[in-house]
Amino acid sequence: MNIQATNRLTPAETALVDAYTAKFSELPGDGAVVAARDVLFDDLKTGGLPTRRIEAWHYTDLKSLLRTVPEDRPAPVIEKAASIIAGSPVAYMLHGTADIGKVDGVSRFADSLLDGSAAAGLAEASKDDTIGRINGSFVRDGLVVEIPADAELDKPIELQAIHGAGQVHSRFPVRFGKGSKATVIERHLSVTPDAALVSSVSDIVVEDGAEATWILLQQQGAADIHLGQLRIKLGAEAKLRLFVINAGGKLVRQELRIDVEGEGTDLIVRGVNLLGGETHTDVTMVLGHNVPNTTSTEVFRNVVFDRAKGIFQGMIRVAPDAQKTDAKMACNTLLMSDDGEFSAKPELEIFADDVQCGHGATVADISDNHLYYLMARGVPRAKARAMLVNAFVAEIVEELEEENLVEALETIISGWLEHHA
Repeated sequence: MNIQATNRLTPAETALVDAYTAKFSELPGDGAVVAARDVLFDDLKTGGLPTRRIEAWHYTDLKSLLRTVPEDRPAPVIEKAASIIAGSPVAYMLHGTADIGKVDGVSRFADSLLDGSAAAGLAEASKDDTIGRINGSFVRDGLVVEIPADAELDKPIELQAIHGAGQVHSRFPVRFGKGSKATVIERHLSVTPDAALVSSVSDIVVEDGAEATWILLQQQGAADIHLGQLRIKLGAEAKLRLFVINAGGKLVRQELRIDVEGEGTDLIVRGVNLLGGETHTDVTMVLGHNVPNTTSTEVFRNVVFDRAKGIFQGMIRVAPDAQKTDAKMACNTLLMSDDGEFSAKPELEIFADDVQCGHGATVADISDNHLYYLMARGVPRAKARAMLVNAFVAEIVEELEEENLVEALETIISGWLEHHA
């Protein structure tokens, strides 16, 4: 393994090189996986952490923002959290190690590393895929989920990634078989106030005719770095409802890389970003409509308190053959502090001529008229503001329609808003 001299590397880059050198021999994998890891890490060393000069990272200069990397520590004793939905099957990642319990259709990703079947999936998704490079270099384990064809699950499967301080890298390959119908909740939790570097990649395939709901709930600690990525491929007549909720973390980059590859696909993406303290949270989406006759809607709602900084970058690309595409995207933000910031960059690249595509973004404070309406009816100002913020966000969650899911997520969101408001 050829390790470059580190005299030009930042402290964070040096720490990553040192960690890889120290742990390389312990990482699971056959020859193909070892080769894949070496390629990924060599690309990471050669390119370094991304700066604002790379367009996709323009608002999140990781080389400057990631000043240090927490030391890799032994796994602490971690208590499992209760499932969001009572009675739902739960598989766990406990500080980077899988505990699948008795959940049907779930296996350990470490087994795929050991037999080499995971090697091809470790490849980076693009030339600027820093998250994929870090995760693929260091990942030890994860949870593999297979929903059988035509299966219909009556309760969600919850994948809980719980960690302490240090470094944790997890992978979640998930396949929704043809004609299946299921909900998966991917939840990230911290159990310590000390900082952690967490990377997570979910490879999601929704096969022809499947109906899938994926809920990503990120509740990292106030000192944590969370580098997450969803890689999604949709087959013909597939339906996917994707809900992303960010409610934690010090430095967060959440990437959504979605490819619509089958005709008749219906995609719904909804996002809620709850930003407080001094968090820097970046949600970057690249959605490719690659075939004709597909639809998608993307709506993100953001609430910014304190000195938090948020970013939404949303790119919709319509391929030349993707006629009859109907794609719409919106990003709406409430700025609750004069010191908070939010940057929105919605984009369209359209190479077909028979499409309906649009995007928009708004940034505002609470409406004075709405606030006056509530206060005139005896509601105290602080409570009135909290009610309006909650309504702004709850409108997105209520689109889930499943009462138990809506209630569980609204409880989490209300708790966060109560604490920060």
